[in-house]
Formats: sequence, C-alpha cells, structure tokens
Amino acid sequence: MRKAEVERKTNETEIKIKLNLDGTEKRKIDTGIGFLNHMLELFAKQGLFDLEIKAIGDLQVDEHHTVEDVGIVLGQAFKKALGEKKGIKRYGFFILPMDETLALAAVDIGGRSYCVMDIQFNREKVGDLSTELVYDFFEALASNLGANIQIKVFYGRNEHHKIEAVFKTFARAMSMAVEIDPRIKGKIPSTKGVI
Repeated sequence: MRKAEVERKTNETEIKIKLNLDGTEKRKIDTGIGFLNHMLELFAKQGLFDLEIKAIGDLQVDEHHTVEDVGIVLGQAFKKALGEKKGIKRYGFFILPMDETLALAAVDIGGRSYCVMDIQFNREKVGDLSTELVYDFFEALASNLGANIQIKVFYGRNEHHKIEAVFKTFARAMSMAVEIDPRIKGKIPSTKGVI
C-alpha cells in the first residue's frame, strides 16, 4: 500500500494531504488558490495519483506561504508513500508539448535534493498565482522528497501554457520514477543499497 497522509500546521498555514501512488487519478484539491488547484488537478490526472489536498493559508498576506507549504507537504507525502523505495524505477523523464510550448522534466528520487528550473516568465501572475512561486513550489517539493528535479521550458508564448506544461510533464516524470519495476522487485535501485 503505497499511500500516505501528512499534516502540517504552522502560524501561516494548515495543510493536509492524502496521496496514493497507485491511484486512478481521483482528486479533491482546495488550496484557496484557483490556479494552483487547477495545476495540482492536472498533476494528479497525468500522474495517475489519487490526491487530496486541503490547505488553509494566510492569503490575506499573499499566496507565498500556501504555495511553498503545499510543496513541502506534497514532498513529504511522496517520501512517506515510497518508504524504503524498494523496487522503484527511481528515474523518470518526460517531454511534453502544450500548444506552442515545449517542456521537459527529469527526476531522480535518489535521496539528494536539488532543483534546477529553466523557465522564462513574462508576466507576474497567471490567475491568482504569482509565476515566481512555481520555482518555490518545486524547490520545496524537491527538498522534502529528497529528489533531484530538473525542469526546462524550451519555448512558449502563453504563461498559462508554460506552467501547465511544467506540471503535466513533471507528473509524467514522477509517475515513471515511482513505478515498480518487476525486474528489481524488493531491491533498492542503488549500488549503495540505500537511498
């Protein structure tokens, strides 16, 4: 059962996430930020994850704490659901066209966190989400999962399409990385013997 429930409460946010890695894209997401909800719904659908998120944050300040903390808790949920990471493929990658945009994501769930993002945004906001917070979300997720996440948008005109392509291609890369490989069932995918 590769499932996890994680809750985190601070003076700025209160977040609860339920995750099933072997899901059927069931999703119920409420972060208080419409565009982030949309992106996380796409993520669950494209990754075939069951995902429930309830986030209450200090949106009267701005959306930064909520976005970053959702990334933190989602990273923790993936880490918990993966357990010792026995039998997983560990690596995942995907390249995805979204109309005029082309994006790539590569993931290594190897225990070391690093996040590299190469995206040029020309607008400060898309809907109610500041575009700069896309970086903060993925950095928080990478740090708390213990994963190397690299994302690049090669080109694009529409900021909505760029962010949507990022979340979709990351979903597909994560789906590949967490997939169980029957050839290494029960083994750690590392010569070190631990991840």
